[in-house]
Amino acid sequence: MDNKEKFIRIFKENITREGSDKLLEYLINGCDFFGAPASTRYHGAYAGGLCEHSINVYECLKSYLERDRVKELYNISASDETIAIVSLLHDACKINVYKPVERWKKDANNKWESYMTFEYDDRLPYGHGEKSVYIVSGFMKLTRDEAFAIRYHMGFSCGQEEMRNVSAAFEAFPLALAL
Repeated sequence: MDNKEKFIRIFKENITREGSDKLLEYLINGCDFFGAPASTRYHGAYAGGLCEHSINVYECLKSYLERDRVKELYNISASDETIAIVSLLHDACKINVYKPVERWKKDANNKWESYMTFEYDDRLPYGHGEKSVYIVSGFMKLTRDEAFAIRYHMGFSCGQEEMRNVSAAFEAFPLALAL
């Protein structure tokens, strides 16, 4: 089973709320979700990386939330549907923003060679987490926990003025910290 099939299986087995069918249809036929990279240089910086990264986050979050310590000490729990929503869709903001481009570099013999990579070109600059919430909410309702988890999944990789919001979100919505 390839990553696209795995993603679709996880999605269909877990996400059943109203509008989820239209969201899945959009992911399959209306955008580049399954062929997009997850970044230009870091995790999943290759075609299909976004789908693979989303599955990896799902598997990690599901495993983390199954730990007794997380349930008992940190009091973090979520339904299977919520786990699937926040993990599979946390990077919806990366849909249709990476464009394939040809670049040039010198090889070991100091000769120029071309290679394909991706360039970031966001035509809907609405932030990272908030843009993912915006896209998903256009298809189905999110709970407050889900919206905050997706919005703040990047944690403290933000500007100084945003640090206070991140701390408050993590305290009020522990699922955001887990994601």
